[in-house]
This record gives sequence, C-alpha cells and structure tokens, in this order.
Amino acid sequence: MKRLLSGTVAATLLLALGACGDSADSPAATGEAADSGATLTLWTRAATESVSKAYAAAYNATHKNQVQVTAYPNEEYPAKLASAAGAKALPDLFASDVVFAPQYASQGLWLDITDKFNALPIKDKVAPAHVRNGTWNKKNYAVPHTIDMSVMLYNKDLFTKAGLDPEKPPKSLTEFAAAARAIDKLGGDINGTYFGGNCGGCNVFTLWPSVWAAGGDVMNAEGTASTIDSKEMAEVFALYRKLYDEGVAAPASKDEAGPTWLGALQSGKIGIAPAPSAWLGIIEEKAAFKVGIAPISGINGGESTFVGGDSIGIGATSKHAAQAWDFLAWTLGDEAQVEVVAKNKGVPTRTDLASNKYSSADPRVVTINNLMGKGKTPYAKNFNATYNDPQSPWNTAFRGALFGDAQKSLGDGATALTASLKK
Repeated sequence: MKRLLSGTVAATLLLALGACGDSADSPAATGEAADSGATLTLWTRAATESVSKAYAAAYNATHKNQVQVTAYPNEEYPAKLASAAGAKALPDLFASDVVFAPQYASQGLWLDITDKFNALPIKDKVAPAHVRNGTWNKKNYAVPHTIDMSVMLYNKDLFTKAGLDPEKPPKSLTEFAAAARAIDKLGGDINGTYFGGNCGGCNVFTLWPSVWAAGGDVMNAEGTASTIDSKEMAEVFALYRKLYDEGVAAPASKDEAGPTWLGALQSGKIGIAPAPSAWLGIIEEKAAFKVGIAPISGINGGESTFVGGDSIGIGATSKHAAQAWDFLAWTLGDEAQVEVVAKNKGVPTRTDLASNKYSSADPRVVTINNLMGKGKTPYAKNFNATYNDPQSPWNTAFRGALFGDAQKSLGDGATALTASLKK
C-alpha cells in the first residue's frame, strides 16, 4: 500500500534540516499579502496527482496566486524530498502519505501552522485522525489533502445468487465470514473473500480496523510500543486464517503483495472483501456487477476504518508561506471540499460535509463519508520501516499469524515491532 522511507533517506533528512523549520508566522515566512499573485510550487506523489491538480485548477481560477503541481513516482518521492531538504530547496507546499506525516513533522520539513490552523472556524471539523498525524510536540504542521478509507466491498450479484440479501451487508466479522462461506458454495471459480496475505500495508489498512471496532488497539498512543499480542488481534487473524484454510479465501490471497488486489475484486469472482473505499468507482467503471459497501466491523460488531490518504504542509524553506497557507485554508473550505472533492466522488476532509449535494445521490458514498469520524490513522514516527517494508517485523508477524504459529508470531511480533518503533 505504502512505500518504505529507507534509513538512508531518513538520515539525510535529519542532517539536512538544521536551517529548516521556521514558523509560518515568522517574519521571514509571512512577507506579502496572502493573495498577492505569487507562484507556488506544490509537490505530490503520483497517487495523489489528480486530486492535487484539481485543487490547483480551481484555486488558480479564482485567485491571483497560482499553484503549479509537480508529481513524482511514489517510490522516488521520499528521496526527492530528502534531496530538496539537503539543498534547502523544498517546494512551497508538499503532500505526503499520511503515515509519513509524524516523521516529516518531527524532522521539520513543514512549517509550524498551529496558530493559523487554530484560527480556522472549522478546525474541529477537519478529519481528526489526519490532524493528529500532522501534529508533533503539540504543534500542527500539516492538514489533510486527500482521504481514503478501508471498507468492505461486496458483489451484490453474488450475494443474490447465494441467497443473501444484497441490501443487508454483514454487521460483524462473524457475519462477514458466514456470507463469504455462503458465496464460496456457489462453486466453480467463485471465492468467498480475498486479502493481501503478503502485503504489510494491505493488512494494516484492512485488518486493523476490526481490532479497533472491537475496542482493541495495535499500538500505544505515542506509537512506540506494539500491542498486537492482544485478544482482539488474535481473534481477527484466527478468522481470516480459517477462511483461508477452508478455501473460502481465494488461494492467491496467500501471495498477494498488492499489485493484483484490485484486479481480483474487479473480476466479479470474489464475494466480499476489505479494500480501499476509492475502489468503489474504479471497480464499477469496468465491472458488470453492482458493488455494495459496508463498514469494517469487529468479531461481534462495531465499526471502524483506517483513515488513509495524504497530508500536506508548507515547505520549511518556502519564501511564500502566507500565500501557501491561503491555498491550504482554501482547500479546507466548503467550496473546495464540495465542488472539487465531493463532485468527483472523493471523501471530504471535513466531518460536517459527509452528506452533501453530490454524496446524497449515492447512499454508499454517504456510508463511506460517515466512517471518517469513527476511524483511526496510526501514529508512529518509525511507521514505514516497522510496517510497510517487505522485510519489516510486521510482515514476519502477520504472515506467521495467518499461515504459521499464530500465538508465537503475535507474541514475538509485538516484541520486534516495539523495538522497531522505538528507533
């Protein structure tokens, strides 16, 4: 799901930032009036390019300032930022995967925007999980740029064929397993469910919400100690492991590392599976079946989601911080969130705009949007090396829990994860 920020890149960032980190309110950072006609540079990873450009086009059409967007391949982006930081030449604005935000904030790549953010009348309505990840030492450095959440996607046609009500999706993980088994009984090349069994980011994104929905957690609040050796986590892994052992989960689930995950769900041969909410429209563009949406639940109920997406802040070396903040504040406003994000079936970064004139046309989108306030974005400075790297301790732990000795894997995994998180 996400890309690794290597130790070399992280070290480069730390060494490069001695002169970075001015507040957005400092004399050097404010300068001209907020909408003075400045040209602002905005960098983003390829995954977020379309949204960044849509924001920029709408802003440019109504402002003197002009935002120029440059996108880089996902895997090259962290190194590009490190190089720019070393040269003290960061862009005026840059977005990043939200799980990178604590690390970038702690290293001073973004300017402190605490006072400006707190002055916004809608600050308490901005995606709380994202705001938390853009905070370091009680100061705000980034705001939400895009939102993507984990949900259950299900094939309504297969639900009907299996004798299930397509308008009544599962309300617990136990009911999810029952539905998957019923669909699997259709036989042939149909499978009940699918998951990324060799993808650390995929499992973080789709399995952790079931732990949260059951009242458990995966780390301490500071992101420095793992709690995966919990009853809630063990129950979630036991359920998915049993579905795989029974053949209800497609055999390809075991080796799924991410690239063919979407294609499996688009095939029309999977009954129900946890996946990114952004895939709703993508699947229906090419599929001949109707897709249903349900929240991810715990073993016996509850609802939660992984609030993913991208954060954005003002580059620490920007000479146009006042203008850059003008753009950021505008992106959080009603016009941008409704006419740029919601109009294009995106998830608004504001909890009060979950229901709007565009989402109301599709109840599934309202369901997705309403989950934001119930979800979490894990907070950990060393998140990527701990969870997303194919060689991470998380990869070893979850593979062992799904396909080996679950109790030992979760116990040993918690110890290894904690050691990594403390680095």
